[in-house]
Amino acid sequence: MLEIICFGDSITARKEGYSTPILTHKLGSKMPNYKFINAGVSGNTTEQAMFRFNRDVLSKRPDAVTVLFGANDSATHKFVDLETFKRNISLFAKQIGPEKTILISPAPVDEALQPNRTNERMEQYALAVQEVAKETGSHFIDLFHIIYSLPNYKELLVGEKNDGLHFGKPAYEMLSDLIVQKVEEMEIEDGFFKKLVDRLMRG
Repeated sequence: MLEIICFGDSITARKEGYSTPILTHKLGSKMPNYKFINAGVSGNTTEQAMFRFNRDVLSKRPDAVTVLFGANDSATHKFVDLETFKRNISLFAKQIGPEKTILISPAPVDEALQPNRTNERMEQYALAVQEVAKETGSHFIDLFHIIYSLPNYKELLVGEKNDGLHFGKPAYEMLSDLIVQKVEEMEIEDGFFKKLVDRLMRG
């Protein structure tokens, strides 16, 4: 069974009423031939995540990793400047291996409920993730623009906390579908399917 680690902050870690983190729960139900491991820690910036990167990601030798940060790096009370953020995301991708890395941009926020975050700045961090994906050859999901382009995007941001940042089940349904689609693309492009079949054949 191939293993995929979901590395990130509270957007990756949140349970939203489930007994385990909702993102990896949904992914596991949609792709039962994969094992999804949640490595999200609430409140983390990329600077903080750097200290656990080896333990939570590299040491486990995963077949693929989703990387989703930016909500805290871009916040005024936890601010990590854009160049440092970009450098950190690039380091994650290069050490994991770009062919195994799915970089995900941070999602937009409901500014009326988020005094420490703006969509203007969040978009800058989203574009930085996209730049790193292009520079390193990593896979990329443009979560910010996919959600922000929807006329009812604020409705997707309503989760248990209802704080305009930690979104609810419909957005996790969308995010998990996007990850599934990307993994399926990787199966074709990067030989993931062959690796999976080989492992299943070995029992």
